[in-house]
Amino acid sequence: MATNDMMVPAREFNANNFLPEDLLDYWIRPLIAEFLGPFALVFIGAGAILTATSQGFSNGGTLVAVALAHGLAIGLMVAGAGHISGGHYNPAVTFGLWLGGKIGTLKAIGYVIVQLAGAVVAALLLRYIYPEAVRNATHLGVPAIAYADNNAIIVGRARGFTIEVILTFFLMYVIYGTAVDERGAHAIAALAIGLTITMDIFMGGPLTGAAMNPSRHFGPALVQNDWKDTWVYWAGPLVGAGLAAIAHAYIFIPRALQEPTAQPTEHHG
Repeated sequence: MATNDMMVPAREFNANNFLPEDLLDYWIRPLIAEFLGPFALVFIGAGAILTATSQGFSNGGTLVAVALAHGLAIGLMVAGAGHISGGHYNPAVTFGLWLGGKIGTLKAIGYVIVQLAGAVVAALLLRYIYPEAVRNATHLGVPAIAYADNNAIIVGRARGFTIEVILTFFLMYVIYGTAVDERGAHAIAALAIGLTITMDIFMGGPLTGAAMNPSRHFGPALVQNDWKDTWVYWAGPLVGAGLAAIAHAYIFIPRALQEPTAQPTEHHG
């Protein structure tokens, strides 16, 4: 580019000129990234549910669109900022990584707060964008358990909890295997994580909503004021992520490969 072209001097306005690098690197950049991940998940994932309903998609078409929307949202967000925050985007994932000694307690709490905030802001925007009839028909994309009165497949709370545990176990299992374990296929971590979410929704979407993520439920539930079976969408993902974290951090990954302390940037890899 010619030196006389009109250019915005990014170096002069960089955040480093106004804030300490340690604060930016350890807190501000990761927290912003962790806000944006759940924001994208809810805005694109729940938004796909609302759009599919408004367009009259068949049930199969809705399932494919919703599964791909959620998987692509997280996979691309991991690719876009996983190197900044670790790309947790999920309180259950943060819990699993904390349980495995990959993130400190204070930072984990900060991550969870901004993850929930990102989901709420996205849900508020969906409420603004979509008409009331579409929002009410879909409950703003709040994940829900299939009951006998509204679905051909009867699930119920106990089975719903079991489904969320298993689906989140798969997600945490793949995160540890591809992004945390130094022997893993780090180059395809974002793809693998996104595909795991897509896979899980193909199975569990019609049964529980396949949330796998407390923030995915919390944001739309808060905006829609729909708290039915909320405990399932916290307890299920936390238990599933915890079990996978224990399996990987304390069994699959040899002690010689374990880092003695969490790294400053708390990255997955």
